[in-house]
Amino acid sequence: MSQLEEFLTAPPPRPSLRESATFDRRTIAEIQRAAREGIYDIRGGGTKRRIPHFDDLLFLGASVSRYPLEGYRERCATDIVLGTRFAKKPLHLDIPVTIAGMSFGALSAQAKEALGRGATAMGTSTTTGDGGMTPEERGHSKTLVYQVLPSRYGMNPDDLRRADAIEVVVGQGAKPGGGGMLLGQKISERVAGMRDLPQGIDQRSACRHPDWTGPDDLEIKIAELREITEWEKPIFVKVGATRTFFDVALAVKAGADVIVLDGMQGGTAATQDVFIEHVGIPILAAIPQAVASLQELGMHREVQLIVSGGIRNGADVAKALALGADAASIGTAALIALGDNSPELDEEYRALGSAAGYYDDWQDGRDPAGISTQDDELAARLDPELGGRRVANYLRSMVLETQTLARACGKSHVHNLEPEDMVALTVEAAAMARVPLAGTSWIPGAGGNL
Repeated sequence: MSQLEEFLTAPPPRPSLRESATFDRRTIAEIQRAAREGIYDIRGGGTKRRIPHFDDLLFLGASVSRYPLEGYRERCATDIVLGTRFAKKPLHLDIPVTIAGMSFGALSAQAKEALGRGATAMGTSTTTGDGGMTPEERGHSKTLVYQVLPSRYGMNPDDLRRADAIEVVVGQGAKPGGGGMLLGQKISERVAGMRDLPQGIDQRSACRHPDWTGPDDLEIKIAELREITEWEKPIFVKVGATRTFFDVALAVKAGADVIVLDGMQGGTAATQDVFIEHVGIPILAAIPQAVASLQELGMHREVQLIVSGGIRNGADVAKALALGADAASIGTAALIALGDNSPELDEEYRALGSAAGYYDDWQDGRDPAGISTQDDELAARLDPELGGRRVANYLRSMVLETQTLARACGKSHVHNLEPEDMVALTVEAAAMARVPLAGTSWIPGAGGNL
């Protein structure tokens, strides 16, 4: 156990001592760290604070007033089509769960390959992330979404054409309005070559695209991407959850086929802790705003909505779909399925100053699981074929859970779930999700401003 952990977990020396709610021991430790080092804290992962989430919602299963479906005899479909608005070749996926964008650079080539293998086995898509497309990822991903980011790292028109869809990343849930970090120890010779960067030097991704300053320019950029790909590929626009109603409306008017909405529980390779904990809104609050925006434009279901940020299991997926999303996307959970944070590696994690079950120090490139590293020796620990099977098993489990809940509500397709199938456990969750507080018909703030 580190000195900091001992400090934070030690009981007060006298029962009469009372810890301050404002200046608790963790806050004191952070102030003292900043005073020593003179720089903000950088870490990976997503927000650690407790905020309203899908656990604060419950489904109303069928009984007398609703008729449930028999799980072993009655079908509950899970297929989805993305990009039906303009694309000549929309994506046909077997399940409503996709793999979110995570870059080669943040992740090892083996990890990217494993994610592609797992997604392909389950008939869904994976996403490149910042830094370009690797042969391993393209070769093992039947359906691959290519991200276009503000950094332009690895940007290649040929890869745009080789992709199955294009995702224009405007913002990310962990850091809307800000750029990410890639520390120098993860910029290997290969990563540097793909990104046209100096090897071993810290890099910070841009916070806004150089090609536009507003939605009118975004419309021009989307038209350009369609021309490059002969109007075949669906164009996704990804936004971090902040001013969701208006951001979604502007993205739709700019020509997006699909909106990707990332809440503040979404992870990141590395950025300032102050961003992760103090910028953005929970995905639970963002989904109803996005749906309301699409409905006002008459585009709900015509422009598909993918949501991400803290998706962990089939219950989360089912609740996101019930609130009006078309699909959910996973990032952190997929890495955990690959083997990250395994208790078997706890001793090695502690040698880094952390422990299994935490997301504090993986951005430094020394991940013993071989997932978030560019160290060849560490990366070789990850077997892409075995990792792919683990991801596929996890996705399969999630989908079965989603179907189980949908059948319990009497639905023959997971997309038939709706807000009236749910209630909230807390006033906060009821207000954010716009469903009644359990045992009442009260939706706090109903009829108020967005």
